[in-house]
Amino acid sequence: MDLRALGTTGIRVSPLGLGSVKFGRNEQVKYPAGFEIPDDSAVSRLLAMARDLGINLIDTAPAYGTSEERLGKLLPGSRQEWVIVTKVGEIFEQGQSRFDFSDKHTRMSVERSLRRLRTDYLDVVLIHSHGDDIQILEHEPVLETLRELQQQGLVRAIGMSSKTVEGGLRVISECDLVMATCNLDYNDELPVLQAADNASKGVLIKKGLMSGHVGGKTGVRSSMEFVFSQPGVSSMIVGTINPDHLLSNVALMESVLNPGG
Repeated sequence: MDLRALGTTGIRVSPLGLGSVKFGRNEQVKYPAGFEIPDDSAVSRLLAMARDLGINLIDTAPAYGTSEERLGKLLPGSRQEWVIVTKVGEIFEQGQSRFDFSDKHTRMSVERSLRRLRTDYLDVVLIHSHGDDIQILEHEPVLETLRELQQQGLVRAIGMSSKTVEGGLRVISECDLVMATCNLDYNDELPVLQAADNASKGVLIKKGLMSGHVGGKTGVRSSMEFVFSQPGVSSMIVGTINPDHLLSNVALMESVLNPGG
């Protein structure tokens, strides 16, 4: 699998990233069907398969239940083989989300992620937006705190998992990368992708398969064709705990990106 530049960060990522929500949380999620959180053995096998298939990007967050802790324990191989993306700002407790973008919480969250993931640096930390991107960027200290942590060498690249076009465009101007939504049913944020491409900033795509609501291989392929036809896309994050789905997703992605291969 050919790696792609994550903007000008110096980080290179697989075009398909593995989302890990289902490794640690099955409450208040928007998937079409319920699921059981897999045991350590199943997660280990899936991660090993992902690595063997060429995936090096793993997406997690403190709000994903025990995902960070499990990745810290179960990621195969050396730390340098993986690009770990995590987040700050959202806390999920007792079945509910709340948000804290303060300096104190941001520092605590990054330090906790380092401990949970058993690493001394994080490749990417994203602000986990609650929807009002501009309010967070203009009136909360989280971005400045992340910049300080980046200068200290604890974080390689910073950005936001944004929710609005205005917010995404501001992220492009002030951060290293953006995580934006793009799929067959939602293209509002295409200006963000174009702006990121123009500015050589990294782009991670979330909800490319509409949180699992895209049906069948034909639907997945069409979704990937649409996402990867957009400018500036570094990687598309797709979460799964099903080995067959992982194999199929990689095969479809390869056929989309290398149609004559």
